[in-house]
Amino acid sequence: QVQLVESGGGLVQPGGSLRLSCAASGRAFSTYTMGWFRQAPGKEHEFVTAITWSGLSYYADSVKGRFTISRDSAKNMVYLQMNSLRPEDTALYYCAAGDPGRHSGRYYQFKSGYEYWGQGTQVTVSS
Repeated sequence: QVQLVESGGGLVQPGGSLRLSCAASGRAFSTYTMGWFRQAPGKEHEFVTAITWSGLSYYADSVKGRFTISRDSAKNMVYLQMNSLRPEDTALYYCAAGDPGRHSGRYYQFKSGYEYWGQGTQVTVSS
């Protein structure tokens, strides 16, 4: 079992930065793939980024070069550094954990690739 709690969201001006954190509990955390998804009002969940247990990272085209995912397995933490934020980045951001042993292919891009989810943290980009 893995429990996830996000923090770090807020209101930021366009061009600004935010750092989201995801605190994980559960002994299997270090072996899980960790992902960030987001959901804007009236839209479906959107894949943002993911990082495997070995540190391989993947990004949606819309955030490449602006967002960076990292993890600290010793602290059971995952981070999302968001720079050059745009109004279209406004959404509820969710942290998710997935057991790679249960999935194949590009599972990290899909909601079905994750077994555990946090409650989300709101990010609003507006002047």
